[in-house]
Order: sequence, then structure tokens, then C-alpha cells
Amino acid sequence: MTKPLALIFYERLLPGSQLVNRLQDLGYRVTTVNDLGALTIQAKSEKPMLIVMDLTSDRGDTGEVIRELKGNSETAYMPVLAFASADNRKLLSRGSEGGADLVAMDDAILPQLPHLLDQVLEVN
Repeated sequence: MTKPLALIFYERLLPGSQLVNRLQDLGYRVTTVNDLGALTIQAKSEKPMLIVMDLTSDRGDTGEVIRELKGNSETAYMPVLAFASADNRKLLSRGSEGGADLVAMDDAILPQLPHLLDQVLEVN
């Protein structure tokens, strides 16, 4: 059986690289996406089980990209787990408003990742 695929977008080395390692430890294949503008295209072609997204970006509006993912019939079903620093309430709100399935704070995402994945992957 093949491992489930997780797409992850991040610009900050920490916690991004730590998340990649942790997802791999949990049995995921991980593809990193460096181009925020290409995230939707890559999600359409690779059809990941989930998308993990750092909301902190100098390359564009991450909330808008989440909105684009959730508004596209080919990617709308893909769960999005977004994260940002606890002191950046504006980014955390933008992730929620964009339609992220779950928004977490940096300091919680690594220690609680298995639980967060269970929540974001829960079938309604």
C-alpha cells in the first residue's frame, strides 16, 4: 500500500522542515511546495490526502490561496491544516476566513500533530 501524500507549503525553515520530518515519521509521503502561486495547480495534479500550509508568506496572500483551493471543485475536498505564530492573530483569522479546515498555532502544531491530523482528516 502506498503512503498517503501530504503537500506542505512553508517559507520559514522552522517549523516547516520539522513538520516535513514529523509527517514522514507518521507515515506520509511529503512534497514541499515553494511557489505559493503553484499550490493549487500542484494539488490538482498530485491529489494529496491533505495540505499543510504556513500562513506566513512574503510571496503572496495565503488566505486567498486557501480560498482558491476550497473554491475549486478539483481541490475543495482536500483538507487544509494551516498554521501561524500565536502572536499573529490576523494571519490565523485569514486562514480561517479563507476556509482552512483547521488553523493551529506554531507552538502547538508539532507536539499535537497526530491529534490535529485526526481532526482535519475526520470525515463528516
